[in-house]
Amino acid sequence: MNDLQELLRLVEGGVSCLSIVTYEEHQALELIRKAAQKLDWKMRIWSAGRGSRDGLHPVLGGKTENPSPEEGLKEFCNLPSRTFCVALDLGRYLQSHLILRMLRDTIHRVELNQSVLILIDGEDCLPECIRSYSRRFELSLPSEEELENIFRNTLRQIHNKTPLEIGLSKEGLKAIIRNLRGLSIRQARRVVEEAVAGDHRLDDEDVNRIIAGKRRLLEADALLESVEAPLTLDEIGGMKNLKQWLTTREKAFSPQAAEFGLTPPRGILILGVQGAGKSLCAKAIAAAWRQPLFRLDCGTLYNKYIGESENNLRKALRQIEAMSPAILWIDEIEKAFASAASQSTDGGLSKRMFATLLTWMQEHKQPVFLVATANDIEALPPELLRKGRFDEIFFVGLPDKEVRREIFAIHLKKRKRKPEEFDLEALADAAEGFSGSEIEQAVLSALYKAFHQKKDVDTDLLLESVRKTVPLSVTMRERVEALYQWAQGRVIWAD
Repeated sequence: MNDLQELLRLVEGGVSCLSIVTYEEHQALELIRKAAQKLDWKMRIWSAGRGSRDGLHPVLGGKTENPSPEEGLKEFCNLPSRTFCVALDLGRYLQSHLILRMLRDTIHRVELNQSVLILIDGEDCLPECIRSYSRRFELSLPSEEELENIFRNTLRQIHNKTPLEIGLSKEGLKAIIRNLRGLSIRQARRVVEEAVAGDHRLDDEDVNRIIAGKRRLLEADALLESVEAPLTLDEIGGMKNLKQWLTTREKAFSPQAAEFGLTPPRGILILGVQGAGKSLCAKAIAAAWRQPLFRLDCGTLYNKYIGESENNLRKALRQIEAMSPAILWIDEIEKAFASAASQSTDGGLSKRMFATLLTWMQEHKQPVFLVATANDIEALPPELLRKGRFDEIFFVGLPDKEVRREIFAIHLKKRKRKPEEFDLEALADAAEGFSGSEIEQAVLSALYKAFHQKKDVDTDLLLESVRKTVPLSVTMRERVEALYQWAQGRVIWAD
């Protein structure tokens, strides 16, 4: 069901007050305009900047009427039946008890008049008493078919102003449309316009410009961060069980898998010691499965306005679904929802946020693979560990001697050294109790010292660097041992 059908369904169902929280105000107004034309209704718009005006035939620079919220609400009460009464950014004025009272009276009057009041705000700042009267309406992101129409129309408009040179293949067109997924209509147009600006040419090479433009928009939105994933599973030492699990499901997102009767995997939770390579796994999964990777920074979701934090989370989850198939990475998930596992002092916000995430994990239909990492088992809400939330829970411990040899070889090779020229056996023995990141830092430290001494790094310098490092398994021995004890028999070991 598209947005227009959903809006018509709500109107026919007798809903008298709708709340739309969006930055895409013009898209929301156009949707309401289409619904009014379909139902043969009238439409009236009020905003503080332009007062009230006809919504079906808006004219810029027209006469301003009823510019104050009080006058605008009074007008809504006196409009004929079967009218869409649209108020823009009224939420900010509801701190006034008078306007709040008038809005409640207006909602009642509009309901009796068989009309619909629609509140469009850039942020969710409606008081709780208005939320109880209103029905939340979410604007959906455009489908691939809609994105292709937006893409073609945008190019046509640009070409009418300044001729464009088009050298785009069918594969290039598909790649561009695929990478526009997850953007709003306005954002998609903006990315396409930026891609052709300057050279007035569009070809397959502009796919990278589209991706870069999309990444900038996502970072500006601050909800999802696009992460480059140049790693492969071969660049991670050990973790044989995890690698085998991922390799078995590599083709699970393909149409052939669906025809075979398979559903895409939903996600994994990776627990373990700090620095053992949990975050590295998220990047490697995206590279191995050739899927885009997006990190959800839960700290950016929280907002001072009631309801806005939950709305940010829902918005981020809708966005990742629109970009599917994709990998969603939540790093240190226990910190994001720590208060959900205890008596919180945030008025239950963490618990509501956590409940929103759990519901999405259980019910989302699009092929989004969730990779969540955690260091502190005790801080995790027990509901997260229940069977069915994730396909599997893996524990990443400290590498054994064979894996330590492998990690030393990986980091030496990455820094243009031949692993066979080093005594990997001695290095693996010396680094007992080291995590993968601690081994990497030991290699870097030895390289810095060799560079300072104007000589090449050798086994002796590496051994010296290792011996000067006190690993986390020593400084936090009790916590590491407790983590191992908890993992016994409860989770799958990654290695």
